[in-house]
Amino acid sequence: MYLANYNLKEKPFQITTDPRFLWLGEKHKEAFATLRYGILDNKGFLLLTGEVGTGKTTLINALIRSLGSEVILAKIPDPRLSEIDFFRYIANEFKIKKTINSKVDFLLVFSEFLERAHGAGKQVLLIVDEAQRLRTQLLEEIRHLSNIEKEHVKLLNIFFVGQVEFKNILLNKKNKAIRQRLTIAYNLERLSEEEIGQYIRHRMKIAGCRNEVFTREAVHEVYGFSQGAPRLINIICDRALLTGFVESKKQVGHEIIQECAEELKISPYIDEDELKEVGSTASQTSQNKEPQKERKKEVATVAPPSDSPQEIDTFEIDLAGVRRKRGGAFSISLVFFALVLLVGALCAYFFYL
Repeated sequence: MYLANYNLKEKPFQITTDPRFLWLGEKHKEAFATLRYGILDNKGFLLLTGEVGTGKTTLINALIRSLGSEVILAKIPDPRLSEIDFFRYIANEFKIKKTINSKVDFLLVFSEFLERAHGAGKQVLLIVDEAQRLRTQLLEEIRHLSNIEKEHVKLLNIFFVGQVEFKNILLNKKNKAIRQRLTIAYNLERLSEEEIGQYIRHRMKIAGCRNEVFTREAVHEVYGFSQGAPRLINIICDRALLTGFVESKKQVGHEIIQECAEELKISPYIDEDELKEVGSTASQTSQNKEPQKERKKEVATVAPPSDSPQEIDTFEIDLAGVRRKRGGAFSISLVFFALVLLVGALCAYFFYL
């Protein structure tokens, strides 16, 4: 869509890996050379880790293409499998035709396969991608596979590729044995800002463009967005080329990268209707609580006072009824006393007669 605008023959920032666009930074080159040496020298267990989007898959694909026919390899893209399914997958990848119904079946045919490969001067490489998804039990089974040896020669190289979390798995006490067998471990770093500029220019050149489309300021913004992760660099650069085309610009400046970064940002979704409903419910709840508070206050004013002097001072007692009761009792006493005097007087009168 935007190719003609920048004199491009094809899209330079595809998400899928293409060996023609391969560009390795200093750390990537170092990792490539180190891991290739480990494979060809039969080092046994190798490890490559890196954060999401740092180019592990691109590096592994480049490494595989460089090995040649002397290396027989199998790659497991997702090791989150049961034990028997794991064995069956390995057998299928190595073109082992025999049916695998148990662990014993697999070990017999796989040992035979490794012996034949060694006799033919071949090296066997098993690449376990997404290694951070491995269960401890299956990790232990993989370790046992490395015990298949001949005359102190490793018949199988096992290459773990995973995110940085896999390091924590290896540090678990249960995985101490396999951790001690790692001969080469490399952590892939992100690209620097300078390397990002070289990366962008390389891909634009391979795609057919000879001009400096991305300004230095734009590269700086790409670095801020991607933090050096090649996958994110591809995503935002592709979006920036499209935005520049729509705005009829031949060059991508920092403002376009900022605009694309804002568009690519994922913000939490809030349902406005649901938010209104929650607000309405909260309001009703608040209104219902108001009368309850008032009633509590009323109860508090007639409740018995505590021993606190402050509460006694503010507490009022209605004594009108008490006074009336005391007055009535006094009147009854007077009447009773008068009757006693009258009876006494009558008795004295009749007595003297």
